[in-house]
Amino acid sequence: MLPTHNHELDLWLEEHAGLGKSFDFLVRHMMIHDHLISLYAVNGLCETRFIMEILDELTGNSDSVPPHMNAWVQNRLIHHSVESTDSKQTLVRQVFSGLIAIKVDGEPDCFLIDVRSYPGRQPEEPDTEKVVRGSRDGFVENIIVNTALTRRRIRDPGLRFEMLEVGERSKMDVAIGYIKGLANDELVQVIKKEIEPIKTDGLIMTDKSLEEYIVKQGFNPYPLVRYTERADIAAEHLLEGHVCIYVDTSPSVMITPSTFFHHIQHAEEFRQSPAVGTFIRFIRILGIIASVFLLPLWYLLAIDPGLKPESLDFLGMKEDTAVPLIVQLLIADIGIEFLRMAAIHTPTPLSTAMGLIAAVLIGQIAIDVGLFVPEVILYVALAAIGTFATPSYELSVANKMARVLLMLLVWGFHISGFVIGLTLILLFLMKIKVFSVPYLWPLVPFRPLALIHVLIRMPVTRSFVRPMIVKTKDRVRQKPSDK
Repeated sequence: MLPTHNHELDLWLEEHAGLGKSFDFLVRHMMIHDHLISLYAVNGLCETRFIMEILDELTGNSDSVPPHMNAWVQNRLIHHSVESTDSKQTLVRQVFSGLIAIKVDGEPDCFLIDVRSYPGRQPEEPDTEKVVRGSRDGFVENIIVNTALTRRRIRDPGLRFEMLEVGERSKMDVAIGYIKGLANDELVQVIKKEIEPIKTDGLIMTDKSLEEYIVKQGFNPYPLVRYTERADIAAEHLLEGHVCIYVDTSPSVMITPSTFFHHIQHAEEFRQSPAVGTFIRFIRILGIIASVFLLPLWYLLAIDPGLKPESLDFLGMKEDTAVPLIVQLLIADIGIEFLRMAAIHTPTPLSTAMGLIAAVLIGQIAIDVGLFVPEVILYVALAAIGTFATPSYELSVANKMARVLLMLLVWGFHISGFVIGLTLILLFLMKIKVFSVPYLWPLVPFRPLALIHVLIRMPVTRSFVRPMIVKTKDRVRQKPSDK
């Protein structure tokens, strides 16, 4: 009697991979030309239509019995991505990644066919990087779609996506994207050397967990890599010589190396004319500065009126209150953070009503009962607007922490505390290096021409070279026109 299953492989899979116990790990045994052929797949990760086409081709009529069954099966696999392996561990890893495995009984190797169809959403504009005019396709949770969106914009044969697996159990796919001939080879090798030795169960928190391994962030609140969900931003940085890191199941891509000034840029500046883009950039930088220094400066002038010139006599409190001013500022500032977190966890139809309640009821009643003075609400709101104007969410939170530190130092040491706090923050930022790149470049070390390009949105026709900070192998982006 002919066998109905592959005893050795099935028993190994039952013990090590849960075959027959996990409902979604499936096997299909077939007798073709007196040979047992087994197909292994995970339900939900494969495209059923492709599997049916392969099975139809294998079970179709044949004029004669093939002398070499393995070669005959390989020739009948009508798919563009077919590989073979003799490793059981590779079989399990690839099947759990969405591929299917076909095994001919008695043969040492099996065939792996890529028919993945991951569940997920379609590309859409990211909520955190909206533009008035521009593309609306953003990254999704599928690494294959994300790399395709990037390659659609860069058709250079030098574009590389080197795939790595991270996680002893999760086997998470991580792709290192760069353009060969532009990206610094040492940077690419350093990133690979940081990723390959990672020994952990898995990167369930995906790119953020990976970031902590490769840049050794520790308790540093400032972002050391730039995140983006826009394919055009990732493609633009690749063309500048940066390296992008794609992690499966994450809609964000990490851009390295990045400086402080990378986190204050936004795609909207490049979707408008140079004059409008420069104006938008100046307003944004002003908002970021206000988010850090406005509250500590106002508090300093309020508690030490002798520092104010006559033209600024209107600053300060117009009425006394029983609650210390520093307590009012901290309560109001932390209250804004409460509202932000509540807005994240509140369904969209209810978030507007929650905002109205917070603004009208809580704010106004707090003033009426004497808990807050009106000036506190005003300046805390202005600082919060500057925080929301910061393109990078990570940078906005880090700036908020710096603002609280400055206010506490001003409360304790007045003008000396402000100077000490400002000096400590600048020294801390100057000390940071990401892949040997100074965090405050081109301000420290000072590079005037590069700083002009950071502050001013230059016309594309005037962008002749790539940033020197990435140490690209080809700095010339375009040659000046002879006209």
